[in-house]
Amino acid sequence: MFALLGDPAIYRYENEPPNSLPWLRERFAKLETRHSGDGCEQWLNWVARRRGAGLVGYVQATVQADGLAYVAYVLGSEHWGQGLASEAVAAMADELAMHYGVHTLLAVFKRANDRSRRLLERNGFVAAEPDDSMRAAIGDDEDLMRRRVAATVPR
Repeated sequence: MFALLGDPAIYRYENEPPNSLPWLRERFAKLETRHSGDGCEQWLNWVARRRGAGLVGYVQATVQADGLAYVAYVLGSEHWGQGLASEAVAAMADELAMHYGVHTLLAVFKRANDRSRRLLERNGFVAAEPDDSMRAAIGDDEDLMRRRVAATVPR
């Protein structure tokens, strides 16, 4: 993952690559706890792989007790435009609904990131409701989209 996450194209709109392998190991160890420090959120992360190509990226969700989940995704640029991110996000949405009782997905992204907007729209996301926007701390240069999913397990 360290090599994949070193791809500078990933960071055109936000964040920055991990500064060292030990830093990334520590970050992953924290995420592997699968819970926030206060225990109020579940932190779920999945590595995305492609048969014959190895690692392509990851998807992640921060699941809240009320059935709402903030989702994110990162794929190495050599894997863009192949439908892999869309497939990974769809699989994550199904997993969250079936096994974690999630009914609403929210995604925050940089407004200038048209590729991300299109990916979310392909996966059934629409502009967020005003109530959603009040819950999420988004920057002036960001947008928020939402998708309802059919939660199949009780919270």
